[in-house]
Amino acid sequence: MLLMKSKGTYYVPTLSAGRWVYEQAQKPDAYPEIVRAKALTIGPQLQKTFAEAYKAGVRIMFGTDASVFPHGLNAREFQYMVEGGMPPMEAIKAATMVPAKFLKIDDRLGSVEKGKLADIIAVPGDPLADITALQRVSFVMKDGVVYKR
Repeated sequence: MLLMKSKGTYYVPTLSAGRWVYEQAQKPDAYPEIVRAKALTIGPQLQKTFAEAYKAGVRIMFGTDASVFPHGLNAREFQYMVEGGMPPMEAIKAATMVPAKFLKIDDRLGSVEKGKLADIIAVPGDPLADITALQRVSFVMKDGVVYKR
């Protein structure tokens, strides 16, 4: 972790993937035994590693590795990041501003500002008070076009 911090490396933890395979591994027939044993060990370790990395000041970017679990559950990553000690606003920025800047597209994306693409969501409640609100999207706008009301 110290090397990551000193080099300015971004850590993309994909906690959702670790949590999913750990939960699935609780079922005896979910995976072959060699995979099941690894999932039972590594799953919980990812959360601990994330907490240590965040505390150490490693730069963190949002990611889910959504191919491991059903699509549509990606927003759980916010919850797991907050459970690991990251404040809700930092978790939100890790999914918006941080990757936009990393990809050098922060002139168009990553924040709600005049002149930027209108890519926004709305959720019931305040995600700063309850990060799981991001799991209940009620409105989606992409480039100014509403896709879900």
